[in-house]
Amino acid sequence: MGEPSHKIMQYIRHHGIVRPRDIEAIGLPREYLFRLHRQGRLTRSGRGIYTLPDAPITEHHSLAEVAKRVPEAVICLLSALAFHEITTQVPPYVWIALRKGARKPAISSPSLQIVRLSGASLTEGIEASHIEGVPVRVYSAAKTVADCFKFRNKFGLDVAIEALKDAIRQKKATINQIYRYAKICRVGNVIRPYMEAL
Repeated sequence: MGEPSHKIMQYIRHHGIVRPRDIEAIGLPREYLFRLHRQGRLTRSGRGIYTLPDAPITEHHSLAEVAKRVPEAVICLLSALAFHEITTQVPPYVWIALRKGARKPAISSPSLQIVRLSGASLTEGIEASHIEGVPVRVYSAAKTVADCFKFRNKFGLDVAIEALKDAIRQKKATINQIYRYAKICRVGNVIRPYMEAL
Protein backbone atom coordinates (compact mmCIF):
# COMPACT_ATOMS: atom_id res chain seq x y z
CA MET A 1 0.00 0.00 0.00
CA GLY A 2 1.37 3.39 -0.99
CA GLU A 3 2.12 6.11 1.53
CA PRO A 4 -0.84 8.38 0.52
CA SER A 5 -3.29 5.46 0.72
CA HIS A 6 -1.93 4.56 4.17
CA LYS A 7 -2.35 8.17 5.34
CA ILE A 8 -5.94 8.29 4.05
CA MET A 9 -6.85 5.01 5.77
CA GLN A 10 -5.39 6.30 9.06
CA TYR A 11 -7.30 9.58 8.66
CA ILE A 12 -10.59 7.75 8.06
CA ARG A 13 -10.04 5.41 11.02
CA HIS A 14 -9.67 8.51 13.21
CA HIS A 15 -12.41 10.72 11.70
CA GLY A 16 -15.04 8.13 10.70
CA ILE A 17 -16.52 9.97 7.73
CA VAL A 18 -14.48 11.91 5.16
CA ARG A 19 -15.09 14.01 2.08
CA PRO A 20 -12.67 14.62 -0.82
CA ARG A 21 -11.96 18.15 0.48
CA ASP A 22 -10.81 16.66 3.82
CA ILE A 23 -8.19 14.64 1.95
CA GLU A 24 -7.04 17.71 0.02
CA ALA A 25 -6.83 19.62 3.32
CA ILE A 26 -4.20 17.14 4.58
CA GLY A 27 -2.21 17.66 1.39
CA LEU A 28 -3.21 14.60 -0.63
CA PRO A 29 -4.92 14.43 -4.04
CA ARG A 30 -8.57 13.31 -3.86
CA GLU A 31 -7.84 10.71 -6.58
CA TYR A 32 -6.37 8.43 -3.88
CA LEU A 33 -9.73 8.45 -2.09
CA PHE A 34 -11.55 7.44 -5.28
CA ARG A 35 -8.96 4.72 -5.94
CA LEU A 36 -9.48 3.24 -2.44
CA HIS A 37 -13.23 3.26 -3.10
CA ARG A 38 -12.79 1.46 -6.44
CA GLN A 39 -10.59 -1.13 -4.69
CA GLY A 40 -13.42 -1.78 -2.22
CA ARG A 41 -11.42 -0.55 0.75
CA LEU A 42 -13.82 2.38 1.33
CA THR A 43 -17.59 2.63 1.13
CA ARG A 44 -19.40 5.60 -0.35
CA SER A 45 -22.37 6.16 1.96
CA GLY A 46 -23.62 9.28 0.21
CA ARG A 47 -22.59 11.78 -2.45
CA GLY A 48 -19.02 12.77 -1.53
CA ILE A 49 -19.10 10.87 1.79
CA TYR A 50 -16.72 7.95 2.41
CA THR A 51 -16.38 5.53 5.35
CA LEU A 52 -14.67 2.26 6.14
CA PRO A 53 -16.74 -0.76 4.96
CA ASP A 54 -16.90 -2.17 8.50
CA ALA A 55 -17.52 1.21 10.19
CA PRO A 56 -20.27 0.98 12.79
CA ILE A 57 -23.39 2.75 11.53
CA THR A 58 -25.26 4.23 14.47
CA GLU A 59 -28.91 5.25 14.66
CA HIS A 60 -27.68 8.83 14.31
CA HIS A 61 -25.65 8.21 11.13
CA SER A 62 -27.72 10.72 9.12
CA LEU A 63 -26.87 13.43 11.68
CA ALA A 64 -23.15 12.67 11.26
CA GLU A 65 -23.52 12.82 7.47
CA VAL A 66 -25.28 16.18 7.59
CA ALA A 67 -22.75 17.60 10.08
CA LYS A 68 -19.90 16.52 7.81
CA ARG A 69 -21.44 18.14 4.76
CA VAL A 70 -22.95 21.23 6.45
CA PRO A 71 -20.64 21.96 9.42
CA GLU A 72 -22.37 25.28 10.20
CA ALA A 73 -25.73 23.54 10.72
CA VAL A 74 -27.13 22.86 14.19
CA ILE A 75 -29.31 19.77 14.65
CA CYS A 76 -32.65 20.98 15.98
CA LEU A 77 -36.33 20.31 16.64
CA LEU A 78 -37.52 16.70 16.00
CA SER A 79 -33.99 15.47 15.16
CA ALA A 80 -32.63 16.98 18.39
CA LEU A 81 -35.54 15.46 20.36
CA ALA A 82 -34.65 12.03 18.91
CA PHE A 83 -30.94 12.61 19.64
CA HIS A 84 -31.73 13.44 23.29
CA GLU A 85 -34.16 10.47 23.42
CA ILE A 86 -37.04 12.75 24.42
CA THR A 87 -39.30 11.31 21.72
CA THR A 88 -39.94 7.85 20.35
CA GLN A 89 -40.62 9.30 16.89
CA VAL A 90 -37.90 8.91 14.28
CA PRO A 91 -38.24 11.93 12.00
CA PRO A 92 -38.14 11.22 8.24
CA TYR A 93 -35.96 14.32 7.78
CA VAL A 94 -32.91 15.76 9.49
CA TRP A 95 -33.99 19.07 11.02
CA ILE A 96 -31.25 21.70 10.97
CA ALA A 97 -31.01 25.36 11.93
CA LEU A 98 -29.05 27.75 9.74
CA ARG A 99 -28.53 31.48 10.05
CA LYS A 100 -30.87 33.68 8.07
CA GLY A 101 -29.39 34.29 4.62
CA ALA A 102 -27.16 31.18 4.65
CA ARG A 103 -27.10 29.25 1.38
CA LYS A 104 -29.41 26.23 1.23
CA PRO A 105 -27.27 23.06 1.28
CA ALA A 106 -27.28 21.08 -1.97
CA ILE A 107 -27.99 17.71 -0.35
CA SER A 108 -30.54 15.25 -1.70
CA SER A 109 -29.94 12.54 0.90
CA PRO A 110 -30.60 12.52 3.78
CA SER A 111 -33.62 14.79 3.35
CA LEU A 112 -33.38 18.08 5.22
CA GLN A 113 -35.89 20.38 6.87
CA ILE A 114 -34.33 23.80 7.47
CA VAL A 115 -35.34 26.50 9.91
CA ARG A 116 -33.73 29.93 9.81
CA LEU A 117 -32.65 31.58 13.04
CA SER A 118 -30.65 34.65 13.98
CA GLY A 119 -29.02 36.20 17.02
CA ALA A 120 -29.20 34.41 20.34
CA SER A 121 -31.91 32.01 19.13
CA LEU A 122 -29.31 30.64 16.67
CA THR A 123 -26.19 30.71 18.86
CA GLU A 124 -27.47 29.85 22.36
CA GLY A 125 -27.83 26.29 23.64
CA ILE A 126 -25.49 24.55 21.18
CA GLU A 127 -23.79 21.43 22.52
CA ALA A 128 -20.81 19.79 20.83
CA SER A 129 -21.16 16.05 20.37
CA HIS A 130 -19.40 13.34 18.35
CA ILE A 131 -21.20 10.77 16.23
CA GLU A 132 -19.12 8.16 14.38
CA GLY A 133 -16.04 10.37 14.87
CA VAL A 134 -17.72 13.45 13.36
CA PRO A 135 -18.20 16.66 15.40
CA VAL A 136 -21.93 17.40 15.48
CA ARG A 137 -23.59 20.54 16.84
CA VAL A 138 -26.93 19.82 18.53
CA TYR A 139 -29.20 22.11 20.53
CA SER A 140 -29.51 21.14 24.20
CA ALA A 141 -32.69 19.46 25.40
CA ALA A 142 -33.91 22.70 27.04
CA LYS A 143 -33.29 24.79 23.89
CA THR A 144 -34.97 22.11 21.76
CA VAL A 145 -38.14 22.21 23.88
CA ALA A 146 -38.26 26.02 23.54
CA ASP A 147 -37.72 25.68 19.77
CA CYS A 148 -40.62 23.20 19.56
CA PHE A 149 -42.89 25.90 20.99
CA LYS A 150 -41.39 28.51 18.64
CA PHE A 151 -42.06 26.30 15.58
CA ARG A 152 -45.28 24.70 16.88
CA ASN A 153 -47.03 25.66 13.62
CA LYS A 154 -44.73 23.21 11.74
CA PHE A 155 -45.74 20.05 13.62
CA GLY A 156 -48.35 20.96 16.22
CA LEU A 157 -48.57 22.21 19.78
CA ASP A 158 -49.10 18.64 21.05
CA VAL A 159 -45.51 17.71 20.05
CA ALA A 160 -44.16 20.74 21.94
CA ILE A 161 -46.21 19.96 25.06
CA GLU A 162 -45.13 16.30 24.97
CA ALA A 163 -41.47 17.36 24.58
CA LEU A 164 -41.81 19.68 27.59
CA LYS A 165 -43.35 16.94 29.77
CA ASP A 166 -40.84 14.28 28.68
CA ALA A 167 -37.79 16.54 29.10
CA ILE A 168 -38.84 17.40 32.69
CA ARG A 169 -39.90 13.82 33.58
CA GLN A 170 -36.66 12.32 32.22
CA LYS A 171 -34.59 15.07 33.91
CA LYS A 172 -33.05 16.08 30.57
CA ALA A 173 -33.79 19.74 31.39
CA THR A 174 -35.11 21.85 34.25
CA ILE A 175 -38.05 24.24 34.11
CA ASN A 176 -35.65 27.16 34.66
CA GLN A 177 -33.40 26.07 31.76
CA ILE A 178 -36.37 25.68 29.42
CA TYR A 179 -37.84 29.01 30.46
CA ARG A 180 -34.50 30.76 29.87
CA TYR A 181 -34.45 29.51 26.25
CA ALA A 182 -38.17 30.22 25.86
CA LYS A 183 -37.43 33.89 26.60
CA ILE A 184 -34.54 33.87 24.08
CA CYS A 185 -36.88 32.30 21.49
CA ARG A 186 -39.64 34.82 22.41
CA VAL A 187 -42.14 32.16 23.46
CA GLY A 188 -42.05 32.74 27.23
CA ASN A 189 -45.75 33.76 27.33
CA VAL A 190 -46.73 30.79 25.14
CA ILE A 191 -44.93 28.20 27.27
CA ARG A 192 -45.71 29.61 30.74
CA PRO A 193 -49.23 28.11 31.18
CA TYR A 194 -47.95 24.63 30.20
CA MET A 195 -45.08 24.90 32.67
CA GLU A 196 -47.43 26.02 35.46
CA ALA A 197 -49.62 22.98 34.74
CA LEU A 198 -46.71 20.58 35.39
